[in-house]
Amino acid sequence: MAERADVVVVGGGVMGLATAWALTRAGREPVVLEQFRIGHANGSSHGSTRIFRLAYEEPEWVRLAQEALRLWRELEAEKGEQVLDLTGLVDLPADASRLAWTLDACGARFELLDAEQVDRRFGLTVATSPAVFQPEAGVALADRALHAFATGVDVRQDARVAAIAPYAGGVRVETERVAIEANVAVVAVGGWAKPLLGQVGIDLPVTVTRETVAYFRLAELRKVPSVIDYADGETYALTAGPGLLKVGVHHSGPPADPGVPAAPDEAIVAREAAWAERSFALASAEPESAETCLYTTTDDTRFVLERHGPIVVCSACSGHGFKFAPAVGVRAAALAVNGR
Repeated sequence: MAERADVVVVGGGVMGLATAWALTRAGREPVVLEQFRIGHANGSSHGSTRIFRLAYEEPEWVRLAQEALRLWRELEAEKGEQVLDLTGLVDLPADASRLAWTLDACGARFELLDAEQVDRRFGLTVATSPAVFQPEAGVALADRALHAFATGVDVRQDARVAAIAPYAGGVRVETERVAIEANVAVVAVGGWAKPLLGQVGIDLPVTVTRETVAYFRLAELRKVPSVIDYADGETYALTAGPGLLKVGVHHSGPPADPGVPAAPDEAIVAREAAWAERSFALASAEPESAETCLYTTTDDTRFVLERHGPIVVCSACSGHGFKFAPAVGVRAAALAVNGR
């Protein structure tokens, strides 16, 4: 006999757990099914940090990030756990005036800095001027955020979902050990979403890629602001702890099967190392380590958040979703509870 639940959340990454947190706050009792362990390294949510920022050229993204900032603070207060470290963001856009206009229109604080000011304040060498410094930015502490969202939630780990199917009373979700029938299921499984949703005729228009990031030791034991350099293929950097720098090149990885492990791309690591060496004072130009993560991306890099009968699709973070997780979770929970 199948187990009964109100809402099943398939996927225990940041979006699934944020949705479960929002459902719990709404008085529901979700069950989260995670095929691996919380914080596993096979998907998109693992590691110590992810960039948090308000700086987008489109007002809708800025406002969503502002909403997420408020919700992150509520999560911190509720769980007694720091999940944001706002060290600021140095943004190096092709057109600083456009970004500045958007931030100003949304009431977000910023400064325009020349290259000398950036170097003096942050020890960062930049080729683009002016830079846009946004103080309400820095990093989300990814591993802590997952733990905070999961606290108090019924999370079933090592529970891979083999099948999902609507039926007259709702939806049936089957793992290798148990079947659960629920009123609604939220599918938030990142790179695994397309084949799973394909079982019920939902075609998710996404591409999965495997991205490479590298870690470098700074010459000084200090935190640094996050950085986005659009002049170099949208290279980004963020603190991964005192004295440790994480560097990546946005959307530079090849198409990937999420179920097939692969090593970091050495050519991308070399590119990241060259950028890090000319931008920061490093203890060594050699990376301390490198790792991969998955991007699940739509053509326009927007998210997919929609309801199909008893199934809510919460997927395709397009490589920039972590910062928005609590705001996306609120919307996914509303779709699950209210249908809109």
